[in-house]
Parts: sequence; structure tokens; C-alpha cells
Amino acid sequence: MIWQTNELLYLQYDKTTFYLFVFFSTICSYNFHWYLTPNTYSGSERLHWADRHRNMMMVFSVIGLLASLYFFWQLRYHWLAISGSAVLTFLYSAPKIPHPAFRWLSKIAIGKTLFLTGVWTYVTTLLPALVANAPLSIPLISLVIYRFCLIYAICILFDYRDLESDKREGIRSLITYLDNKQLMRLYYISLLLAAVFAGIMGPFISFSAIISLQIPVIATALITRKAQSSSADVLYYFVLDGFMAVSAVVYFLLLQL
Repeated sequence: MIWQTNELLYLQYDKTTFYLFVFFSTICSYNFHWYLTPNTYSGSERLHWADRHRNMMMVFSVIGLLASLYFFWQLRYHWLAISGSAVLTFLYSAPKIPHPAFRWLSKIAIGKTLFLTGVWTYVTTLLPALVANAPLSIPLISLVIYRFCLIYAICILFDYRDLESDKREGIRSLITYLDNKQLMRLYYISLLLAAVFAGIMGPFISFSAIISLQIPVIATALITRKAQSSSADVLYYFVLDGFMAVSAVVYFLLLQL
């Protein structure tokens, strides 16, 4: 996704260092988040596996932290912009920390969804532009809004699946706050806005790029009913998660033609 941002916005900076920083930061935050996640209310085989390998997840979290600090030092002149991603990432996992100082965050309505969407959008779209010192432009604004709306819609489907476990853990999200009709209205509005802002980029990028941006929007809309009736790990952690990055894959393949 970061590669696609670089290509669409013609960004120039030390990309390899940035890729490695994001990679290891993701390893750190992902393992830390799921290390703190109890498996009490889930029938997911993936979560059962994680529950059996918690020590390994902590090891990977520490390795990711040390490596990300190393690459952060090479990007230290952009510390302020990078700090924004660190804060958003922490706010997403903080409610799971077993301490009263953080537990209150679980009571914030829709916070879970917004924090996760904000992290993905910021790291893959806005942060590369900030590190590259790119000026504010219509393509940049449009790509940020497109990514946010697409990821937000996908996160709503995850919230729908996690309804019971979130209620039992006391975590408030959109689906515990809105009724089903309101939630679906917000979901389809998000997808519509993603499609609109992908179209707004039309005058600034190639036709193949536009096609690649619209594919995950259409695919997400088509899989909605299936996602609402299934909690399969493959559907969520491979298909829906994959929809966030499939645009970049399609765009890469189209460039090879």
C-alpha cells in the first residue's frame, strides 16, 4: 500500500528505510496487540493458535520494537510525523492493557474502529507524503480520504463479526453503538465516498490506477452479505484484510502489461 502511494503521488525519499521501519513496527504492534487479547470468547482457530504461542508473540514484539527503533533513528528528522502513527497505534491497543489507567479507553464509542482505520490510513498514505515533504495536493487529499473510507468500511465488517466478544469485554465500537440499519447506512456511504474520491483522482493518475482503486471498493460491496453471515478466519484475515492491499497488487500487475 505504501508502494502504491509512492507511485501515485511520485514521492521521493529513502523508501527502503521507511519500508523496513513500517515492517518492524507492524511486527511489534501486531504481536503486542494480540498478546494482550484474551481468547475467552472466540471460536477462532487463529486466536486459539495465538493463545498457545503467547510467549513467541512477546518475543516477536520485542524484536520488532528494537528493529523499528533502529530504523526510526535513521528517520529521526521526521520524528514528529512518525510520532503520530505511534500514538494512534498505542490508542488502538491501550484498552487491552490490564491497568485502570487504560481500561477507560474501552468505553469510548467507535474508538476501536476509528483508531484502527486512522493507523492504516496514516501509515500507508499520509506518513509517506510527510516524510517525502510532499506538498498538500488534490491527489494526496483524495487518496487519504479514499483509503480511510475503504478501510473504515472493512473495519465495520470486522466490528459486526466481533459484536459478542466486544460486548463481553466491555469494548464499545460502532456496532455496539448503532443499530443494524444505521450501521449499514454508514457502511455503504463509506464505500460510496471511497469510489467517489478514487474518481476525483482521475485527472491526475492513469486509467489503470483508477481501475485498481475501484476494484477493492466493488469487491467489498459484493462480499458484504457473506461477511455478515460468516466468521471464518480465511474470509476475514485473508480476503477482507487482503482487500486493503489488493489495489496495489492489481496496479503493479497492470504496470507490467
